[in-house]
Amino acid sequence: MCLGLPMRIETIAGWSGHCRYGDAHHVVDLSLLPEARPGDHVLVFLGAGRRLLDADEAARIAQALAAVEAVMRGDATSVDAAFADLAGREPMLPPHLAAALAAPHASKPEETTP
Repeated sequence: MCLGLPMRIETIAGWSGHCRYGDAHHVVDLSLLPEARPGDHVLVFLGAGRRLLDADEAARIAQALAAVEAVMRGDATSVDAAFADLAGREPMLPPHLAAALAAPHASKPEETTP
């Protein structure tokens, strides 16, 4: 599984950004994000910046990743706080699947065998 990491761009040299995630520094390919500037937050997959993030979204992603790390260490005390937007609610279908579920089911033609 590939997880995207929210990083903050510190400097840019050509198509490469020197980014920070926590205490770690990474060199990130920014060729897909020519509009990226130092100070921006970027979602990074496999060493490449995929999209810009605002500071709030970057913080929420970092908080969720920290909660996953805590669970992996056996500390599940902060899971509901880290996933407050998910705790206490039923999962929702994407709109196109909800519409398909709500649509009357067309009857299938009977199968015939040759």
